Amino acid sequence: MQRSQIILFGVLFLAFPASAQQKDQTGCTDHPLFTRMPTYWIHHCTEKEFDAYEFTVGQNKKERVEGRFWSIFYYPQATAKSKPSELQILRNFESATQELGGKVVWTEKSRETFEIKKDGKEFWVEVSAEFTGKYGLKIVEKKGMAQDIVANAEALSNDLRTTGHAAVYGIYFDTGESDLKPESEQAVGEIGKLLKKDVSLKVYVVGHTDNVGGLESNMELSQDRAEAVMQVLVKVHGIAASRMKAFGNGPYAPVSTNDTDEGKTKNRRVELVKQ
Repeated sequence: MQRSQIILFGVLFLAFPASAQQKDQTGCTDHPLFTRMPTYWIHHCTEKEFDAYEFTVGQNKKERVEGRFWSIFYYPQATAKSKPSELQILRNFESATQELGGKVVWTEKSRETFEIKKDGKEFWVEVSAEFTGKYGLKIVEKKGMAQDIVANAEALSNDLRTTGHAAVYGIYFDTGESDLKPESEQAVGEIGKLLKKDVSLKVYVVGHTDNVGGLESNMELSQDRAEAVMQVLVKVHGIAASRMKAFGNGPYAPVSTNDTDEGKTKNRRVELVKQ
């Protein structure tokens, strides 16, 4: 993957012996997309195989992006003669993003959001700069999660028998959309197995959302998603439509807090409720 160079505009730094320089935090490296500003070091970093971040895309407007996540914070060397301004850091990343064929999505005094589509991959980047010369990167390579655990027919049956409802994880949609993603096939297939095994079972297919977005739109979205699951069960798995009814519950029945990304992920789900 091509790495864009950060070019320093008009700021000179003195050269000092390597022993006087701060070293990168153990385990931290630059992201493959970007080099760093000259004479900077990585103070701390985080990398997760799958997480989410809300990028600013407009005035009081954010977009949640899920995928592989990086957070990298750079500090200037204490021995630097001078430090770049917030604007200078942002302009460097603007130029680097343009070299990669990306675009600026949002800009403000000390923060910018970029979108880069390259080699079949989609990256979202937030650069935040401080007057002290420090700057940080939040980067998400947008992609669906590799599902490690999905519901199985037996577990769903046990939950319905003991509690009257069963949460089905492993069903995925793009943000704000109701078309099932291909990686949902296994989980929906387990619902099909459940209903084929117990031909007398009738269920409500209930869609749930987190609290991101308006209530009315979330209610409509959860209804559409529930209906989408039901339609796949009818058309692909041969389940009679009369055995199911779709219902959208929006954000009204959370199973976790919406104050964290992990909680929101748990709240975005489909449930089966025994009729």
